[in-house]
Amino acid sequence: MLSAGLLAGTLLLPAEPAAAQSADCRPAARVPGAAHQESACLDDLTTTGTLGSGHTVQADWAGLTAQDLPAPGPVPGVQIDGYFPDTSATNTNHGWNHDSQFVLRLPQRWNGGLVISGTPGNRRQYANDRAIADHVLAAGYAFAATDKGNTGPEFFTDGQRPGDAVAEWNHRVTQLAAAAKVTAWRHYGRPPSRTLAAGLSNGGYLVRWQLENRPWLYDGGIDWEGTLWTQRDNLLTFLPTALRAYPAGDEPAILAAGFAPGSQFLWDYHHRVYWDLTQRIYREEFDPGYDGDRVAGIPFCASGTEGCDADYDYARRPAEVHRAVERIALTGRIGKPLITLHGTLDTLLPISRDSDVYARMVAESGRAGLHRYHRIEGGNHTDGLVDQFPGRLRPLAPHFRDAFGELEGWLGGS
Repeated sequence: MLSAGLLAGTLLLPAEPAAAQSADCRPAARVPGAAHQESACLDDLTTTGTLGSGHTVQADWAGLTAQDLPAPGPVPGVQIDGYFPDTSATNTNHGWNHDSQFVLRLPQRWNGGLVISGTPGNRRQYANDRAIADHVLAAGYAFAATDKGNTGPEFFTDGQRPGDAVAEWNHRVTQLAAAAKVTAWRHYGRPPSRTLAAGLSNGGYLVRWQLENRPWLYDGGIDWEGTLWTQRDNLLTFLPTALRAYPAGDEPAILAAGFAPGSQFLWDYHHRVYWDLTQRIYREEFDPGYDGDRVAGIPFCASGTEGCDADYDYARRPAEVHRAVERIALTGRIGKPLITLHGTLDTLLPISRDSDVYARMVAESGRAGLHRYHRIEGGNHTDGLVDQFPGRLRPLAPHFRDAFGELEGWLGGS
């Protein structure tokens, strides 16, 4: 648990002195609250180096970026891998079989900044290494990422009541942000001058939530197609329509559910890979009683089958289901500058049901001056299909890198 001081936004001077500078690499500082940590001095903290040294797991970030995304030059420094106390064991990285794993990278040439990230989907702690970490490390930032406290397609088994697993995501990002700030202070001998939150998909949701609920920990953030959770707009309100209408060839119904005109060429892939699994596992997280004793329903069931997720009607579900979603819902009341990016051809989280809505929420909350919103024409949810559909999709990673520079300028220079 975090101390009252950290939750109040006051970081006390670390008791542990800053490690002395060595000729090649600073020794790693202790990460406060970690149950276990291991550190290594690396010649290159980017994926070019960590793939060879074994300090990343490519499966964590596979399929999130286009093949031609430029890689930066070597960034030497210290990497700390570890985990915070937790009772679940869905993350098998390092053979630890322990959740709440984190990675913290501390470049030798530090610009004073720190980037905090939670992972997209239900991936593990290295999922942002290629899309986010490579760029920010090359810019001189320290980088920290968490697995969010549970991973994999059965993430919903973590916790005691509906919504607990997603609620833990928010706690784990807060925990990492506070711990990484202290660790950087101990390592470099001075506190971070700037802390930014950045994330993709579920990681973007975490950026939104952190800036709404823990703004004192950050100076700003970048939300890359964050998942929207509200009572009216959430994936449980539009994915069932897609699951029901796609096999029936009911194109108007899919478009009416919010999927973008022109995204039809992506529907088959998303039906096979994303829509069904996403609907079932998140419905199980918030509404396990819908399908009785089944665990996450019946894959690709036909409409009319008892307990089929294609027929799920969130609006008609019991009040306790809506309360579970409300626990982790967004409000738009951000407290620090935020840049949102969203592709117009996002076929998992349609832009009209997600970031268009969130931008209105921010404005209606009187926070429009803290928000910049970029709609990326031709962008999909991730860049993994850019190579499969050449010339038809625009990668978002370059726009993220542009937005990162934009945020730096907005906050007063890099």
